[in-house]
Amino acid sequence: MKRAFPILAVVTALLLSFALYEALIGAPTERSMGDVQRIFYYHVPSAWTAFLLFFINFAASITYLINRRPAADILALTTAEVGVVFLTVNLVTGPIWARPVWGIWWTWDWRLTSTLVMWLIYVSYLLLRRFSSGGEAPVLAAALAILGALCVPFVYFSIWFFRTQHPSPVIGGGGSLDPRMSHALLINWLAFLCLAWLVCWTRYSLEVVQRQVEEAQSLESLLEGSR
Repeated sequence: MKRAFPILAVVTALLLSFALYEALIGAPTERSMGDVQRIFYYHVPSAWTAFLLFFINFAASITYLINRRPAADILALTTAEVGVVFLTVNLVTGPIWARPVWGIWWTWDWRLTSTLVMWLIYVSYLLLRRFSSGGEAPVLAAALAILGALCVPFVYFSIWFFRTQHPSPVIGGGGSLDPRMSHALLINWLAFLCLAWLVCWTRYSLEVVQRQVEEAQSLESLLEGSR
């Protein structure tokens, strides 16, 4: 596994470089919005990556509630942390695109508001994990993660169910996308997935080591107290 890590790191770096080229140069310029539309190649893949990570967090949280295995808890924590980072990218790039296109940075429509609520839920999840030292904190966090996971399909399908200022989906929603734009979009998503995998791998390993150190310190304290 240790040998695979540098290979994944190199592949990720190459994919990110190629994806940047495709987003800025390879993809054609959109007629009505111009170059600002190129944010699309980061805005959408960051959301898709966050959704996938939150789904893994949901599955890991359910698994932890069933069997209380530390590995499932660590996976849930790791995917939540990295997922929040990618969702933050989505929330930041959205207003950057909206300002020149809509003339405003933000509007409280269903898609934007539900995405913000989902982000707040997962930030609350991380705060609970960070500042709660009780033994039931992972259980409470797992329950909160299940609530957050319910927001994912609502956010995704909100532009189908409600009237919203957010653009209609160009994939699977009756829209159309230039094949070169689709290529750039998918390449960027693949690069984001590899980056997420790399970061989750690193964060998971660090969390395992940290818990091992904490267990060793606790055992040492018990041994010293019994002397």
